Amino acid sequence: MHEMSLTESVIGIIEEEARRQHFVRVRAVVLEIGVLACAEPEALRFCFDVVSRGTAAEGARLDIVLVPGAGWCFHCERTVALAERFAPCPECGHSRVQMTSGDALRVRELEVE
Repeated sequence: MHEMSLTESVIGIIEEEARRQHFVRVRAVVLEIGVLACAEPEALRFCFDVVSRGTAAEGARLDIVLVPGAGWCFHCERTVALAERFAPCPECGHSRVQMTSGDALRVRELEVE
């Protein structure tokens, strides 16, 4: 389950920010997950509860915001919605589509004490 290593990275980011900004407790974490990121939100929630124990984020609320997939079609020269990786352009059907969003996972916001 790669969600565990993803969550460990998120906790690492939070702990680094706690040291840098001198806060001791995180009340809420807003995590953006692209729908094409190959990360299961419910698995991330479970892992977050486990991995955050004993850290500044222990007991924090985890809010997940799903980011839709999008890509640039080289044939019809427009930004199109993507429902899956390597999908053809939904507008013209050509396969030369470069993903531009929806494949990332990032900590968007922390609510701290």
